[in-house]
Order: sequence, then C-alpha cells, then structure tokens
Amino acid sequence: MDTWWTFPYPSQRMPVLADNVVATSQPLAAQAGLKILDQGGNAVDAALAAAITLTVVEPTGNGLGSDAFALIWDGTKLHGLNGSGHSPRAWNRKRFHGLDRMPTKGWDSITVPGAVRAWHDLSQRFGSLPFADLFEPAIRYARDGFLVSPIIAGQWAAVSEQHADSPEFAATFLPYGRAPRPGERFTNVDLASSLQLLAQTHGQALYRGELAERLVGQARKQGGAMQLRDLAEHASTWVDPIGIDFQDWRVQEIPPNGQGLAALMALGILDILQVGRWPVDSAQAVHYQVEAMKAAFAEVHAHVADPRSMSRPEERFLDPGLLRELARSIRP
Repeated sequence: MDTWWTFPYPSQRMPVLADNVVATSQPLAAQAGLKILDQGGNAVDAALAAAITLTVVEPTGNGLGSDAFALIWDGTKLHGLNGSGHSPRAWNRKRFHGLDRMPTKGWDSITVPGAVRAWHDLSQRFGSLPFADLFEPAIRYARDGFLVSPIIAGQWAAVSEQHADSPEFAATFLPYGRAPRPGERFTNVDLASSLQLLAQTHGQALYRGELAERLVGQARKQGGAMQLRDLAEHASTWVDPIGIDFQDWRVQEIPPNGQGLAALMALGILDILQVGRWPVDSAQAVHYQVEAMKAAFAEVHAHVADPRSMSRPEERFLDPGLLRELARSIRP
C-alpha cells in the first residue's frame, strides 16, 4: 500500500459532541445510519441501515450470507436476538470423517445465513421506518459505487490471496484483476439487485424465493449440502440475555450458541483477581486479561454448542465456584 495511505505522521482524534451517534467500522455505513436518523428513524432503524450498508462497503467482513446477534434496550427491558443459522440437514459425521477440523472455506464451512431474517425481525418489532427504506443507502453504494477506504483496501488484498482459486470471487471482487486500491471506485451491480429484491420481499427472497433457489443451485453445482428446506425452515430466536456483575457495572450478552459467554466468564475471573488494583495498561493487568480470556475460551470451546445439545447448562459457566477455580489457575 502506498505510504501516503498508512498515515505515518502523528495524528490526534478530536472529541465529537452530538445528540445522536452511529459507530461502525466504515464511515459510509455510519453515514447511512445517520441519514436514517435524519429521516425520523430510531436507533434500531439506524443500526440496521448501517449493517446492511456494511455488506457493500466492507465486503471483507460482512455479507448477506452472515449471521446476526442483537441486544436491544426498549427503555424498560433488555431483549436479545440470536440470528445465527443452523447447519444444513444433510451434514453428518460421515461427511466430515477423516478431517481434524472443520473446513474454513467452501460450502462445508457455511451454515444457513441468518442476518437477513434477523434484520427483518428487528425491524418488525422495534423499527419505525418501512423495512425497504433501510436498504436505500446500501443499494445506492452498490449500484453507483463507492471509494474504497485504506484499511479495507488492505484487508481486501489479504482476503483475495485466500480465495485466489475461486473464479466466482475474482469475477465479483477483483474487477481490475486485483483488489481495489485505496481511493478506487468499486461497484457491485449484482449485489444491488439482490439488495433490491430483499427490500421488496421483506427478506423472504433469501429463504423462500429467487435468491434461495439460486443459492441452493450454486451449492449443488459445487458439491455443497444446502437445500431449499434448510433455508425455508430458518427462524431467528428471541432469547433472554445473560449477564454478570463486574465492578460497578452489569454486563450482558447473548447466551450460547453465541460466544459472548467467554467475555462474561473472563470478566468474572478478573473481578475475583481484583484486576482494578493495577493500572489499566500495566503489565500485570494485561497479563491477567490475557490469561482470563484464555481460560474462558478453553471452557467455551470444550462445552458450548447448539443449546439443544449442550451437556452443561449455561448457568454453570458463570457459577462463582467455577470462576474461582479458573482464577486460581492463573499465576501472578
């Protein structure tokens, strides 16, 4: 990447004061959320518009094939939504026999996409604007193009190397025979059409319509197991958030199969270790934070799965006795 785009000179972020805030990993997506607020939308509308726009302007980390999780405070109660998709019904042990780990590429790494259904469910329950309106910024950026930002350009180039063997990836995301460079305009007319179809059908096209049929057809062509039934049967799940007290705060997360449980466990361990005794960035504080996360993820990776098949109830992970045991395993 050109040196100019690496910002080699010292810089300072300035405080910003405002009545409304939209925070994302990409400025154009944040602007999409702010535009929705200007149109009279509420926080959920803005968050959804930003998320939809991210599938266009940050394709290295977002897409219509993703999942979604959400915590929503309605002024009285905290609500949780698990928008992750299940595995294709045709998956079985025989299909993955002989592998020492799950694939990270290809159709055997893909579950039913839950994000689009989650967007619709959140909009229906908490939104104030028509669902289709939330797609307008994303459709415009996909159709007319946007200038690729420096950080995403770097990520794009790195991801391109991982998918060098995919002609479909190249046709869509490498319009110059390479990843777009910072400041170059990128358009994705096919994605604009898909977004338009999702807006018109309230997201149903991905689960019981044209996009579902095309997705399953491509899966079948490339040896994937996804079937129309898998998509049609998908539904989001409303859940009760789980939480833990840390110092003066109550921290809450989505329960399993979400990974937020690991963060809650780590905070519980750190509270027992009284991590607040040390300055935030001190060596001792960082050491405890790293070890607490390692201990928490070891438990999560060993025991967390589909909630219907977990051998350990979720309450057990936040049991004070277990957290004290894990805290004692960490050396000063």
